[in-house]
Amino acid sequence: MDIITNQSNSLGASCLITDIRAAAKNDNRVNIFIDGKFGFSLDLTQVVDFKIKIGRRLSPDELEKYRRASAYSLLYQRTLEWVFMRPRSVRETRDHLKARKTKRTLENRRREQNLAKPLELRREYKLPTRPLPEILDEDIEAVLARLISKGYLDDEKFARYFVENRNLRKGTSEMRLRQELMQKGVDQVIIDAVFADHPRDEREEILKIIEKKRSRYDDEKLKNYLLRHGFSFDLIKEVLE
Repeated sequence: MDIITNQSNSLGASCLITDIRAAAKNDNRVNIFIDGKFGFSLDLTQVVDFKIKIGRRLSPDELEKYRRASAYSLLYQRTLEWVFMRPRSVRETRDHLKARKTKRTLENRRREQNLAKPLELRREYKLPTRPLPEILDEDIEAVLARLISKGYLDDEKFARYFVENRNLRKGTSEMRLRQELMQKGVDQVIIDAVFADHPRDEREEILKIIEKKRSRYDDEKLKNYLLRHGFSFDLIKEVLE
């Protein structure tokens, strides 16, 4: 597929929308062709909002605006799919997006370095045929704000899911769960409220672990294992005895 480059709009000339086609892998997106070449893709809502239609001329500023909107909508869609896989915390999602940003930057840099080499020295990297739009910090924050406003990101719901489902069969101490929730950016007030509503029986959790480890661990090893996992010494001693 031919790709329109940024050089065409660096001269200040307007561009013509020559075609609009349904995206091959996403029924909710369409590909917009500028002067006969692929320019960008948008979701259907954006097409309506931006009044995109064949025959419309776009200024260089409009072209850049719609490309940025395209990058944002794709980032939001991919993040939404990631969030729907299982509940996530806000910090967990922000870290995921920042990791994507770093990966995108490195891929584009790697591609540029490869193309700068003489043809016979280029390596066959599995990289996109064109630089992908850089992920901006402002887009990351906009995606997070939108997900929070729609209720798709909610630290309290995440914490409740986490406590109810974390190692149901293997056994986990409350201290370990609290530490993990804090590492995922959940506020202490939320953590306290969740455990107030879902008290855990530490003895029961220890027994789950003993059932799993007894065949391989003696009492001393079990004691050290349980201490490392956040159970109190007195309770461990009482249960083992």
